Amino acid sequence: MTDTLAQFAVEIASGAIRVVDLTHTLDPDFPVIILPPEFGQCARFRMEEISAYDHRGPGWKWHNIHLSEHTGTHFDAPSHWISGREVPNGDVDEISVENFVGPVVVIDCSAGAAKDDDFELTPEIILAWEGQHGRVPTDAWVLMRTDWSKRSGAEYLNMQSDGPHSPGPTPEAIRLLVEDRDIRGFGTETVGTDAGQGAHHTPPYPAHYILHGAGKFGLQCLSGLDQLPPTGAVLIATPLKIKGGTGSPLRVLALVPGGET
Repeated sequence: MTDTLAQFAVEIASGAIRVVDLTHTLDPDFPVIILPPEFGQCARFRMEEISAYDHRGPGWKWHNIHLSEHTGTHFDAPSHWISGREVPNGDVDEISVENFVGPVVVIDCSAGAAKDDDFELTPEIILAWEGQHGRVPTDAWVLMRTDWSKRSGAEYLNMQSDGPHSPGPTPEAIRLLVEDRDIRGFGTETVGTDAGQGAHHTPPYPAHYILHGAGKFGLQCLSGLDQLPPTGAVLIATPLKIKGGTGSPLRVLALVPGGET
């Protein structure tokens, strides 16, 4: 095992294994999900300077930060959704750390999303992907690539008169991944794991409802999934250890064999 870890370090240093950052920069302008006005709202990121090598602290610089658990690139724990409220060890501080490092597959839906803001991942797309790349491995992360992370501002949320419009999975696709493939979690480049119009599905917001009810995890606001191969990468997604937390901003990294995309 010592030799394995030493070789791993050598391969990262040499570039034989690339480390790819899948995380958006947190700043006050990064969009957050907007709910109907009768509900509580997710806070945008805010940073307040405490001191900057001045009279407030001559030898140091630091900040206070304020944000929601679900701002920016972030992790959803089972307890985030009503279906997962009774899941054992469902808060972020209770999840076994082994779950934060694991294999990842990427299903490329970018061509469909470029033509249709409401493009949906379906079982047929998953089965076609498996026909090319093999069965989705048990306990893997599945990421839906849409290249939505290349949008910004109002175009990212894409709010219309009837609410947001963005890609996501159908209930049948999520059931296939959770119930038949037993995935670890599901991730997207959009502001949530569900389609913007996911409230109209049965159940509403099926990715949240089905994933978290089964004790699975979510990642959203990912960036740069076009840098990952369909299979063969390893995902590192470690939320903050917030007591009773339902989610957390985090920095998501992928380990990719050198030269592969």
